[in-house]
Amino acid sequence: MSKLFLSGIYIYPVKSLGGICLEVSEVETRGLKYDRRWMLVDESGKYITQRTHSQLALINVAIKNNCLKFHHKKQDANYYSVDINSYSTEKIEVVIWNDTVLANQVSREANEWFSEMLGINCRLVYMPNDTLRQVDNKYAHDKEIVGFADAYPFLLIGQSSLDELNSRLEIKLPMNRFRPNLVFSGGEPFDEDRIKSFAIGDITFYPVKPCARCIVTTIDQENAATNVEPLKTLATYRTINNKVMFGQNIIHRGSGTIKVGDEFAVLEWK
Repeated sequence: MSKLFLSGIYIYPVKSLGGICLEVSEVETRGLKYDRRWMLVDESGKYITQRTHSQLALINVAIKNNCLKFHHKKQDANYYSVDINSYSTEKIEVVIWNDTVLANQVSREANEWFSEMLGINCRLVYMPNDTLRQVDNKYAHDKEIVGFADAYPFLLIGQSSLDELNSRLEIKLPMNRFRPNLVFSGGEPFDEDRIKSFAIGDITFYPVKPCARCIVTTIDQENAATNVEPLKTLATYRTINNKVMFGQNIIHRGSGTIKVGDEFAVLEWK
C-alpha cells in the first residue's frame, strides 16, 4: 500500500463562512485552533448556515495580526475586521442543532456589518473556553468537546475519494465543496471509511462516523450558485439509510502541531 500523508489543513473560523487553507495548525481540545469558534445566529439565537442562506459563501475570512478579516467577494469595498481576543462580556443562549449553549456576543458593529452584507438580521457570537459542548455520547470515547462545528472536531476526506468522484462528474469539483478539516493523499478511494485509528505525530485520531452530506455540497463556494451535483451522483453509490455519505467525522486524543506533508500513519484498519 502506498504511503499516506497529510496534504490539506482547513479551518472555518466562523461557521459556514469561507474557509482558510493552512500549511501548519495547532490541534487543541475542540479541534484545530480557531476552527468554528464563531458563529452567526438569528434574532432568536439559532445558528445560521449555508443550508438556508447560501450567500454566506460570499464572505471570505482571513486571519492576520490577531484579527479575523472579512471581505464580501462581490463588494470589493466591503471589509471588516474583528480582534480575535475581543468580544462582549454579554452572554446569550444560542442553538446549534440539538444543543443550547452559552456564547458571547462579539459587538454591535459586527452584528450590523454582517446583517448588511448578508441581508438578514443576524448576530456574531463567540464560544468561550468555559462553554463545553460535547460530541454525541454514542460516538464519544472520553466526553470529547467540539466548537460550533456540526457535531465533531474534525472532518476527514481522502484526496483519492474526491478524485474518484470527479471521474464520474462532467464538471470537476474542488475540495472546498465538502469543507473538510484534514485531507490526506495516497491510498485508495474511501480509505477513510476503512480506517479505525491513525496518528499524525503524537496525536491519535479516530474516525467514528461517516459524514452525511447536505445541500451545502451543491453550493459553489466562489459565487454561491447552486446545482444538483455532487449529491445527484453520490446518491447513486454512496447512500446508507437514505443518507449520502462522503468523509468521516473524527475525534482525537492529544494536542500539538500538525503540518502539510506530515506522515499520516494508519494505526488500525476496521
